[in-house]
Amino acid sequence: MPDYYTDEVHGKHEYLDLGGFALTTGYTIPNARLGYKTLGTLNEARDNAVLAPHMFSGTSAFMENYVGEGRPLDPAKHFVILPGQFGGGFSSSPSNTPAPFDRGQFPPVAVADDVIAQHRLVTEHFGIEKLQAVLGWSMGGQQTYEWAVRFPEMVPRAAVFAATARTPVHNQVFIDTWTELLRSDPGFRDGFYDDPAEVRLGLTRLAVAFTLMGLSAEFFRTELWRGLGFASADDFRQGFIRAYFAPMDPNNLLTQGAKWRAGDIAAHAGGDLAAALGRITGQIFVVPFSEDLFFPPEDCEADCALIPNGHYRPIATPMGHFGMFGLRPEDPAAIDEVIAEMLAS
Repeated sequence: MPDYYTDEVHGKHEYLDLGGFALTTGYTIPNARLGYKTLGTLNEARDNAVLAPHMFSGTSAFMENYVGEGRPLDPAKHFVILPGQFGGGFSSSPSNTPAPFDRGQFPPVAVADDVIAQHRLVTEHFGIEKLQAVLGWSMGGQQTYEWAVRFPEMVPRAAVFAATARTPVHNQVFIDTWTELLRSDPGFRDGFYDDPAEVRLGLTRLAVAFTLMGLSAEFFRTELWRGLGFASADDFRQGFIRAYFAPMDPNNLLTQGAKWRAGDIAAHAGGDLAAALGRITGQIFVVPFSEDLFFPPEDCEADCALIPNGHYRPIATPMGHFGMFGLRPEDPAAIDEVIAEMLAS
């Protein structure tokens, strides 16, 4: 089985060398790199670029699912930049950084660090002064908020799918839960395992937590897993959730999880969430998924009310937070509608 964090699995990446990259958390990653992919061609005016950062546990390849000929994100029209994130496995991460920042001693990073690195990619490497749009799901949505508040002049429009400007406390408790489950594996050894396979039990326990929180009660009550080709709820958990997490590196997941837990755009305004969101000047589409237990619609709606040009576009789906996985054709179709509206705004 090929390594999960390879181009053979996720497609060819390019890399921006960041040198000694100073983190907002007080550390410096020596010889840091930002992995990324692009689809389409940057036009002469450099004004057709759309940035689409990915979610927790994902890679740049995931957001390719929303790019295609004839779709709102069309590579014939748009230059789509798909950046990685620190801890994602392609950019600098515990799994690919040499000592003294390898494995369990990888420094803490923040969502802001991802966006600062992406800003260098966009401005210094591609010479882009203003993006056409930024969009992302979950942690990609957290990065979208960071872009809109940190660099408002560069973000005329954005779409935040299933994410809030500040990680809710209930969400933080969930992160604490799966973090403890992952670390509980005897093979974890404080992050200094030699092979992620040594932490198989921890990854299995993590998958149980995501099965509980990632989907809605309706999904299980109405046995929607049957339409996805699974014989039972246990079959779905084993064949989809556990299979999804099984090849991943635990330290990488923990690094991303810590960023997710600490997400709070109010840091830009001394803890004042309203003041931070008030800095946004672009047209921002806030798109929760119904019954999402990670980022509940009511929290998303409260954020939207604080954004000067906020547009609330909830999507009803029994898939809960996992709506953007596209397991039902109705979900990506609804997401495409919002993306099209956002790009036309």
